[in-house]
Amino acid sequence: MTRRLFRYVPFTIEQDRTAEPEYEARCVSGDAADCGARSGTYSGPAPVEEWQRTHTQATGHRRYRRNFGDYAVLRPGAERVP
Repeated sequence: MTRRLFRYVPFTIEQDRTAEPEYEARCVSGDAADCGARSGTYSGPAPVEEWQRTHTQATGHRRYRRNFGDYAVLRPGAERVP
């Protein structure tokens, strides 16, 4: 029988500051089907929110699916970066 030894190493999960986060929105208004219009992807929320306001003014649509994505890094507790 093989024996294994597992050691506990405390890790922290942190946002990877070397990669920009991504923000986007898609219009999901519509009776029979979603509108499907998309904001495009941006590194901050402001352009996406402005697109939503403009799209609502032009179409009257008021329901959106918002997405946020980022990258995460797991670091052993001793490697913590300030």
